[in-house]
Amino acid sequence: MRAAPPDLSELARPATEPVRVLMVCMGNICRSPTAEGVLRKMARDAGLAQRCEVDSAGTHDYHVGQPPDARARRHASARGYDISAHRARELTERDFEYFDLVLVMDGANEAAAHALCPAPRRSCIHRLTDFCTIHACREVPDPYYGGDAGFERVLDLAEDASRSVLSRLRLT
Repeated sequence: MRAAPPDLSELARPATEPVRVLMVCMGNICRSPTAEGVLRKMARDAGLAQRCEVDSAGTHDYHVGQPPDARARRHASARGYDISAHRARELTERDFEYFDLVLVMDGANEAAAHALCPAPRRSCIHRLTDFCTIHACREVPDPYYGGDAGFERVLDLAEDASRSVLSRLRLT
């Protein structure tokens, strides 16, 4: 039996204060910018753009300053998500002070985030897949060394989880 997505009611905010969500993967060129783009567009389409601030970062500095992988951009664009303006950046300790919710793509990202995060803020870290309601999986697989199906899988998981995140943030 699948566990219920985490309760985010403690993140409820007055209408004037946004909830800040950070997506995290390894290099910040495939999974996390895709998930960022999906959640940002879903929030905008729901009229919640001012209430939900979204960004992404990578646990490693491999691609700092680079745009998302061309395949990630192409697949995201085919579903109506524009991630072309994104530039990769590395996750910092400051991110845990600023962001209310840090959503990691897999166990390695989770371990790296926990290692960098001050102990009192670790409860803000969750796996993106914890919010999936349709797909039952623990990780968003890295599509970098694979084919088109991997990028489509990332989008499927990001869409599933993003719908749940928005509904659980209770921004309306």
